[in-house]
Amino acid sequence: MSKKIKISELPEFDAAEYLNSEEDIAAYLTSVIEENDSSLLAAALGDIARARGMTQVAKDSGITREALYKALRPGSEPRFETVSRVCAALGVRLVVQSNQANVS
Repeated sequence: MSKKIKISELPEFDAAEYLNSEEDIAAYLTSVIEENDSSLLAAALGDIARARGMTQVAKDSGITREALYKALRPGSEPRFETVSRVCAALGVRLVVQSNQANVS
């Protein structure tokens, strides 16, 4: 018989630990954007910033580290300017494309 594991005993999942390449980051952001949830996007950008080094991302974006943590925490809804500056600091860009197969 296998031992039951309590949820409280499970290690906390941290997506930042798995964002090791540009391809991983692009796939992660793409799947998050498809969810159409601004707070999820903020949290994902926070994960990527932590994977890259929050201090460096803060410096490159011109946003204080404390403000960056606050803006990119789960459940936050950062302004577009903040998202744009963080994306630029991370070296990624958000791209708009039609969700219709054949646009006439």
